[in-house]
Amino acid sequence: MATVRHAHTVWQGDLMKGSGEVSLDSSGIGTYPVSWPARAEQPNGKTSPEELIAAAHSACYSMALSHALGGAGNPPTRLETKADVTFQPGTGITGIHLSVLGEVPGIDAAQFQSLAEDAKKNCPVSQALTGTTITLSAELA
Repeated sequence: MATVRHAHTVWQGDLMKGSGEVSLDSSGIGTYPVSWPARAEQPNGKTSPEELIAAAHSACYSMALSHALGGAGNPPTRLETKADVTFQPGTGITGIHLSVLGEVPGIDAAQFQSLAEDAKKNCPVSQALTGTTITLSAELA
C-alpha cells in the first residue's frame, strides 16, 4: 500500500527579505523557519530546502544500507550517515555527497563498500534525485 506524507510552507514577503515556516504535517514534529539567507549564506537558526533534502537523504540511505546489510547476513550495529547537499545560487543543487561510517560485525571492507554503493543507487531518495551527482564515501569503524 502506498503512503503519502505531507508538509507545507507559508512564505511572507519577497525572496531576499521574506521568510517562511515549513511544517512537517504528517508527523506533527515541528514547524521550522526558512529564509533565503539560510539557503544561500548562513543558516542563523533557520533551515533550507537543501538541509531538508540532506535530512531525508541521510535517513533513507541509512535505511537502505541497513536493509542491504541485513539481507547479506550482516545487520549493522550502527550506521552514521551524513549528507552534504551543495546549493549554488543561480544554478541550483549541484551535488550531494553521502558519507557513512558503519559498525557491522562479520563484514569486510570490500563487501561493505559494494553494499554501500548499491544502497546509494537504490535508496528511493537517491532515485528521486536522479540528474544530481551523488557521491559516496563509506568506511567501517
